[in-house]
Amino acid sequence: MDPLTPLDTLCRIILRAREYEAQTPSDYDEGEGADNVDDEEEGALSVLDDDMNDGIEEELQAAFDDLGEDQLAEVLAFCWVGQGTYDTGDWDEAYDEALTEVRAKSAIESLMEMPMLASVLESGMAAFELTCEGVGDLS
Repeated sequence: MDPLTPLDTLCRIILRAREYEAQTPSDYDEGEGADNVDDEEEGALSVLDDDMNDGIEEELQAAFDDLGEDQLAEVLAFCWVGQGTYDTGDWDEAYDEALTEVRAKSAIESLMEMPMLASVLESGMAAFELTCEGVGDLS
């Protein structure tokens, strides 16, 4: 499969999504024997990063904003394949549904809120034998 979205763009989205996920506020429940005083603050950050960086979120949002409708639908469809919502054989159906979501203006919000965005996008691409290996600094 030859993606509509350039591979380096897809890989940049994966990289930004990883950075974004690494600094997302933690959902850790203190009531289950938490003994770390650093976790006592409301909205504590995950251990992967100690400061929220709005720039990363803005960069990820901008990467999605820069995509055309067909490319954004492709990214969303790759994610759905990566999640197991669709199989590779159902690509046309996944893409058509994603295009409907893009036109309803809810695709970017869905992607920004998607758990493990980087992993599911990467898995969806891998299902079509697409990889970021050897692409820019992502290898």
